[in-house]
Amino acid sequence: MPVTEVSEVRHTVDGQVAYLTLDRPEVLNALTPGQRDRIIELLASASADPDIRAVVLTATGRGFCAGADLRGAPAATAPGDVARTIRLGAQRLIAAVLDCEKPVVAAVNGTAAGIGAHLAFACDLVLAAESAKFIEVFVRRGLVPDGGGAYLLPRLIGPRRAKELMFFGDALGAADAERLGLVNRVVPDAELDKTAREWATRLATGPTRALALTKQLVNASLDTDRSTAFAAEAAAQEINMTTTDAKEGVASFVERRSPEYRGR
Repeated sequence: MPVTEVSEVRHTVDGQVAYLTLDRPEVLNALTPGQRDRIIELLASASADPDIRAVVLTATGRGFCAGADLRGAPAATAPGDVARTIRLGAQRLIAAVLDCEKPVVAAVNGTAAGIGAHLAFACDLVLAAESAKFIEVFVRRGLVPDGGGAYLLPRLIGPRRAKELMFFGDALGAADAERLGLVNRVVPDAELDKTAREWATRLATGPTRALALTKQLVNASLDTDRSTAFAAEAAAQEINMTTTDAKEGVASFVERRSPEYRGR
């Protein structure tokens, strides 16, 4: 398994799964601009690489991501500086996850706060260790949520629950996050990596283009009316039926055998 480390993000490819691991455990993986840009780069690369068919995003140590590392951040000196920083930084990161054409699994190993929580919530599937916590920490610092939080949370759990989390900034345990629908499954800490690998392996052996189109349809569904959604669904089916995997899926059904998808 080749491993590269840039800006304290470990990048490992195992089979057809790319593993992106935040690796600053001494600061609970508080996210630097360099790490953020590296994750964006790696997600774009995975999205375009036909040999990568799933992505796992995780971290080392006790924290998944404690939020943005504000130490050394330049001070805003003119109107528009803050908005530009958010657009090109936190929002670009979340968009990279949402727009990645491969399924992205978050394996949340500990505290996910601020942009760290939103990074997890943007992923397609979220696994959480029993020790994981999610914190909308912005209100504790007198800040407005960024990184798409006010966009993601109401769509995941509704506006009232979202406001409760964002107004109070209380830590939400893994079990409560699962109950609310922010997490797909909670597993013992020792089983997090194993479960993430099992899920990613299943995704990587699936019909990759169909999964990409399904992700696109679901992500767009809450922002469109019914006629637009139905038109997008029909167009996605039209595109997908030209793929080798779609033909294999139909053939395997007719022939009563298990399909062998190749991601094309």
